Amino acid sequence: MKAKKKAPVKKTPVKKTPAKARAKKVPVVPKIFRVTLEVADLEKAAAFYAELLSTPGTRYPGARHYFDCGGVVLSVLDPTSGGLIPTPGPKSLYFAVDDVEAVHARAAKLGALAPFQVHGQPAGKVIARPWGEKSFYVTDPWGNELCFVAEGTLFT
Repeated sequence: MKAKKKAPVKKTPVKKTPAKARAKKVPVVPKIFRVTLEVADLEKAAAFYAELLSTPGTRYPGARHYFDCGGVVLSVLDPTSGGLIPTPGPKSLYFAVDDVEAVHARAAKLGALAPFQVHGQPAGKVIARPWGEKSFYVTDPWGNELCFVAEGTLFT
């Protein structure tokens, strides 16, 4: 018996998909790189924040002073030279700090401890909040509210 000849297999060229197209599409989440707080006196604000944050920051043109806060720049801006009145920024700007007691002492020296209550507790005291963070609140001379939270207790 004769063996049947197999029909030749037709090879179809394989299209190679570029690596970029093969990679899963992952949404890119925007990252915050700068937050601006408006003040009415840039010299006074630069001195206030330099003392509070324990860093001198850097003056830039355009009536602003920048403080590097771990990858996010705090920009202190005086809009009054353009005829505008400063308005307070976000409800609270949160900072994670290694030594919350040292920052609290500087804030107290500056007379900036917040006078209000947070969930029935004094905002200006370093205490464990109901959500677990050890923190205190500051109000700067221009009405901007800040919160300093002990690293290791951050609620994220």
